Amino acid sequence: MWASQENAEALVARTVRPNGVSYPESRTAAPVSVQVATYSPCLATTVSITGQSLAYPHVQPMPDGGVLLVGARCRWRDGAAESNAAVYDAEGQLLRKGVLGDGIEDVQTTPTGEIWVSYFDEGVYGNRGWGKADSPAPIGSPGLIRFTPELGIAWHYPYDGEFHEISDCYALNVTGEEAWAYYYTDFPIVRVRAAAVDGWSTEVRGAHALVVADDRVALVGGYDEHRHRVVAGCIRGEAFSASRPARLVMPDARPVPRAATILGRGSELHVVAGHRWLKLGFEDLDTR
Repeated sequence: MWASQENAEALVARTVRPNGVSYPESRTAAPVSVQVATYSPCLATTVSITGQSLAYPHVQPMPDGGVLLVGARCRWRDGAAESNAAVYDAEGQLLRKGVLGDGIEDVQTTPTGEIWVSYFDEGVYGNRGWGKADSPAPIGSPGLIRFTPELGIAWHYPYDGEFHEISDCYALNVTGEEAWAYYYTDFPIVRVRAAAVDGWSTEVRGAHALVVADDRVALVGGYDEHRHRVVAGCIRGEAFSASRPARLVMPDARPVPRAATILGRGSELHVVAGHRWLKLGFEDLDTR
């Protein structure tokens, strides 16, 4: 998604409090116009959307050339939740709005239009008015939810499952109609097929992207000096069998910029650094 400089700045607006603390807005100060392009794997469609107000939006393709916009933040205020999801058709016309909750970490859609949403800790435990005595529990309290194309909840991650609850979903990867996730606090790798959850324990902490190819998985990222670490391996039995760690770098061998977006989708890792969009296949990440 892109916009004019003025509109782009409005999409990532923040409010600064007198004590110096800043927080991201859930809405733009005024409606803005954006362009959305979808790729599969080459440029497929471009959709022009006028008058939308979601700040910090996630963008995903929907069937028949439509697009989904989801704002990362969502307030509960005056007894109601802000709408933070909107589905548009291929002509940029609004089809429907909905509420997917606050504290959204990632959004990925499936070929049939199912919507997988992962949440960071504020979305799980509550903020922006959610989770108080006079307001409902956060929508994102399960940490991972599958929504229907109509923006209703179809499935949520179990609170009492074998692999414990999600406090902060660090990484999401949707391939076909199934989802993979990796989360705090125990950092397992889990796979969700329909309503069935399988999982594997790991010794890898703090990764923020995962790439999957059959029974092979790569975890990218980590805490502090490991923020660009790559650990690839296989899922065998009940655990993740890892190979030796490697390091993700730019094509010229320089470090990946701190502000870069790193995301796994299927068997590919995507790195967006400034105006550069780089893609690596699983074979480029496997160091065995």
